[in-house]
Amino acid sequence: MNEKFFTLSKERQQAILNAGYRVFSQNTYKKCPVSEIAAAAGISKSLLFYYFRNKKELYLYLWENCVKTTIKYMNDYHCYEQTDLFEMLRRGMQAKIRIMYEYPDIGLFAVKAFYEKDPEVADDIQKSYNRFKNLDAKDALEKVDPRQFREGLNIQMIYREMYLAAEGYLWEMLRPGHIDTKKMKQDFTEMIEFWKQIYLRNPEPVPHPDIHNRKEET
Repeated sequence: MNEKFFTLSKERQQAILNAGYRVFSQNTYKKCPVSEIAAAAGISKSLLFYYFRNKKELYLYLWENCVKTTIKYMNDYHCYEQTDLFEMLRRGMQAKIRIMYEYPDIGLFAVKAFYEKDPEVADDIQKSYNRFKNLDAKDALEKVDPRQFREGLNIQMIYREMYLAAEGYLWEMLRPGHIDTKKMKQDFTEMIEFWKQIYLRNPEPVPHPDIHNRKEET
């Protein structure tokens, strides 16, 4: 890519990236015209190609920015420093919601890109994803204190189950074409509390909804 892209203001860079995330999140790689991305960004198609040599380069840069932004915010929220798996998940949720405020369509783009089948970009996306996945999960799980869980449970299997459940939930949330971050935060908080009751050795009791409502009324 042309390094002059980085001489643009942060606002202009973000406008171009958000235009790419928006357009590529709405269809397959092949069916997304670059002209539509340029129009959404408020620039000409030739100028977009001045910054990115071709459609593939733009697409892969969007993916790499997605990965690097996720890593940055995960570190900013100290997700991988936690010894409590559920606190790690909670902070991870906060980080991803913060990312979606900055890049509203990045979540849907990430899911679309992950399942993209076009041979022009599919292999590159999967290779990048596997590098990222191996980087965060392995090191983070080594910090988790196993004594907090019920005896005989496999922490890696617990993480795998919760990861797949979270991915499935995210996919359902993305199907309408947007993410309700307020509902996502509420639902994911309830999921974490549910997992705590199942897996923790000594989970804290969950207040009955009726009791909670009565307290709010008083």
